Amino acid sequence: MKLKAQISAALLAAVMSTTALHGVFAADDTIKVGVLHSLSGTMAISETTLKDAMLMLIDEQNKKGGVLGKKLEPVVVDPASDWPLFAEKARELVEKDKVSAVFGCWTSVSRKSVLPVFKELNSILFYPVQFEGEESERNVFYTGAAPNQQAIPAVDYLMQNEGVQRWVLEGTDYVYPRTTNKILEAYLKSKGVKDEDIIVNYTPFGFSDWQTEVSKIKSFGGAGKKTAVVSTINGDANVPFYKELGNQGVKAEDIPVVAFSVGEEELSGMDTKPLVGHLAAWNYFESVDTPANAEFIKEWHAYTKNDKRVTNDPMEAAYIGFNMWVKAVEKAGTTDPDKVIDALPGVSVPNLTGGIATMMPNHYITKPVLIGEIQDNGQFDVVSQTPEVIGDEWSDYLPDSKDLMSDWLAPMKCGNFNVSTGKCGGKGS
Repeated sequence: MKLKAQISAALLAAVMSTTALHGVFAADDTIKVGVLHSLSGTMAISETTLKDAMLMLIDEQNKKGGVLGKKLEPVVVDPASDWPLFAEKARELVEKDKVSAVFGCWTSVSRKSVLPVFKELNSILFYPVQFEGEESERNVFYTGAAPNQQAIPAVDYLMQNEGVQRWVLEGTDYVYPRTTNKILEAYLKSKGVKDEDIIVNYTPFGFSDWQTEVSKIKSFGGAGKKTAVVSTINGDANVPFYKELGNQGVKAEDIPVVAFSVGEEELSGMDTKPLVGHLAAWNYFESVDTPANAEFIKEWHAYTKNDKRVTNDPMEAAYIGFNMWVKAVEKAGTTDPDKVIDALPGVSVPNLTGGIATMMPNHYITKPVLIGEIQDNGQFDVVSQTPEVIGDEWSDYLPDSKDLMSDWLAPMKCGNFNVSTGKCGGKGS
């Protein structure tokens, strides 16, 4: 909506001007940092790397002198891809371990599970993975992509560059794919796509028997109109899905797949030769050629002692979030959650693609949108990149959300302000 866009632009201009770091205090103890990622279960294929990345970032920060002159101490827990266990482990980190902030979660269901804990205990969660939006919480900072920073630009790319007219929305059965696909369906229909040219399908976490589903995709794509698959499949189900695409000869030039949850880490366990040309939409790829990215990859290989360990988008989101937290703590001169929460909007740090990430008052960040083609070496060739885009917390394409916006700065301090009524309240926070 024009009003939302105007307000967002004004807020960006305002927060970009906020800077200032405060003095460093003498070290008298450590600052504990929580790391909440699945190290076992169906999501371990994706989340283990984020745990390792956080440990590297903490180690690097300690080499620089820590934060406020104090050493950072990571506290790692394993919620084991068990959504209720995420909430238990989050409570343990905040209440028992007394961490100053938590970096964690991958799936939206895990994030939704821990939200009540962070609100009740007034702690801070940094969430580093692309998701469905439709949320803005005071205690959460979203460094992954909202739909307007990934899903919608990916669909635009396929329409404009591939001439796609029919759409298969294929996802894992939980809140992120369902909400994202709801937004995409509305967006596609706003572009004139008919009901009969959209099919939606969901499968469980860890799904492995893809023969029937891939056959349906082939059949749907054989109707004479250019067809694409938009994949919100998460976790280890991606491995058999892509394998079955290869088995059934589904090639990128015939039915391209654009994935929102498949990056370098997931491809490292696959035979990528049959997948060449299929796409992924992210805000970072390892193949990005910038000095900052080259240095990050060098540090990653040195830390892991393995030159074959890849980097990926959620790692960059974790890198951005961690650096923003460090800068906000130094700006506030304390790890007190209320003061750090107020200090974070307006904080800007370099990203790894050559730009700047800024934390906005809605607790989302600015991000470029990149489209990459899978190469036979498991990397991506970037075929499209936008300037930084402000994350939209409430979709313009859902009736209940189109009039909502978030601003956690005074005097508004509201996660769901209605621009039509001028009041805070309604859907969400």
